[in-house]
Amino acid sequence: MKAARIVPGPEGGRLEILDIPVPVPGPGQLLVRVAASGLNRGEIKQVRNAVKGAPFTAGVEFAGIVSAVGAGVTGWKEGDRVMGHGNGGQAEYVLAAARAVMLVPAQLSWLEAAAFPNVFITAHDALVTNGEFRPGESVLVNAASSGIGLAAIQIAARMGAAKVIATSRSAAKAGRLAEYGVTHAIDLSTQDQVEAMHAATGGRGVDVIVDSVGGTVFEANLQSLAVKGRLVNLGRLSGSNTATMNLETLWLKRLKLIGVTFRTRSEEERLACIEACARDVLPLVQAGSIRFPIDRTYRLDDVAAAHEYIQADRHFGKIVLVVAPELCGAEGSEP
Repeated sequence: MKAARIVPGPEGGRLEILDIPVPVPGPGQLLVRVAASGLNRGEIKQVRNAVKGAPFTAGVEFAGIVSAVGAGVTGWKEGDRVMGHGNGGQAEYVLAAARAVMLVPAQLSWLEAAAFPNVFITAHDALVTNGEFRPGESVLVNAASSGIGLAAIQIAARMGAAKVIATSRSAAKAGRLAEYGVTHAIDLSTQDQVEAMHAATGGRGVDVIVDSVGGTVFEANLQSLAVKGRLVNLGRLSGSNTATMNLETLWLKRLKLIGVTFRTRSEEERLACIEACARDVLPLVQAGSIRFPIDRTYRLDDVAAAHEYIQADRHFGKIVLVVAPELCGAEGSEP
């Protein structure tokens, strides 16, 4: 089968399209014929940081058709349309734990299904599980036009947020956020986050922040939180891993600072995240209240070009790799 492989090297890895054997599902696993796979910024870092070890297949999310079922698996059969979270999705076939996949709702295309797992599981885990969001609370989402940002916005809006505030460094991108549930968009190219956020909340601040930017907005985020607010950081798009803070702010506001990642989770913890997202978000998808903005598609052979495009930071929403054009059909043509 054809696969996008990350080949480690002393100065960082490189991407190659290689032919490798089709894997065989073990106990508790499914073999999925991949129709499409989402691309995420984390995979850019995977390539850059691959300095040693054996080559491995890229990708953390996929959508496709169950091709074979391993021993002990119940509830799934060959031919089922599934979308899932797990390593190696940028290939013609992928192995997945049976608990790591979800049935694709009938109204979703393959591209939309491939754009769902990683960003919605991550956003739900940040906002609901770790951020302890409850209906009636206010939410701020940084880097709102990213896949995770748009997922967090929609989850907050559909689950009853009083206000959904979002930031972007692009006026054009900020202008598109209202259609996804944002009540107040902050254009950081012309506005100050803290001033705009306090104006939007009457000076109260927000209850939960889902932050993918990191150190450069850390102080502004603390000032944007209400008393007993929760700051959930899941990325460092700014490139800054460090920040300073006034501990009195933490103390007086009684804040919670929370870091989330899948890198240090057990397999059971990862599967629990997937199941929690399916429980809360899939009904919203089935009801038609979740949208899947796809900025651009690329064929699997053009994965290197897709990496270049995502690094240019011009996209709004997801970039998706078409792995099986014969399944995706016209929906898989690049705009």
